[in-house]
Amino acid sequence: MADIVLNVEVREQTGTGAARSVRRSGKVPGVLYGGSKEPVAIAVAANEFRKALYTGKLLGHLVTLKYGDETQPVIAKAVDMHPVTDEPWHFDLYRVDEHQQIKIAVPVHFTNHEASPGLKRGGTLNVVRHDVELSCPADAIPEELVMDLTGLEIGDTIRISSFKLPKGVQPTVDRDFVIATVAGTSAQAAADAAADEGSESAGA
Repeated sequence: MADIVLNVEVREQTGTGAARSVRRSGKVPGVLYGGSKEPVAIAVAANEFRKALYTGKLLGHLVTLKYGDETQPVIAKAVDMHPVTDEPWHFDLYRVDEHQQIKIAVPVHFTNHEASPGLKRGGTLNVVRHDVELSCPADAIPEELVMDLTGLEIGDTIRISSFKLPKGVQPTVDRDFVIATVAGTSAQAAADAAADEGSESAGA
């Protein structure tokens, strides 16, 4: 099962006023969706929710929801933060079976920028997708997709096929879509052209 356990209580009332009252009592309001059951308004103690959130293993991961003696695997799919205080304001949980195949967005990160000849020459990494929707087992959601930029030149394209996905994990889009490109600046293009002309002159 999941590492994180959220102890929830069921909220009898819903709406803006009820949510405000929940927050005043030191809790974060949320909603449990999914499966064949109706949505349920719930709440979690704010300090417990913050602790779970700041582990980095809450959002987009399998979490155990506990209500009394009952437990349920869920996915935390959305957490809204207060625009001023940056405190958790509302959350959405989705019921799942532990090994159920689900669709979820996973972030894309890039490493070794300094080892890319194209970027060292003044190129720019243009990121087309900062996350990718994947189909994967609920208990095997990748933390992230990581692309090593080592050796990439200006003009190179990073596609979804460039990533080695874990077993049982695949993109929800059935085509080899672009994740990012290494693009040259106009200044770099001019410098390359000048360098080419210099080489031709030297060889003449």
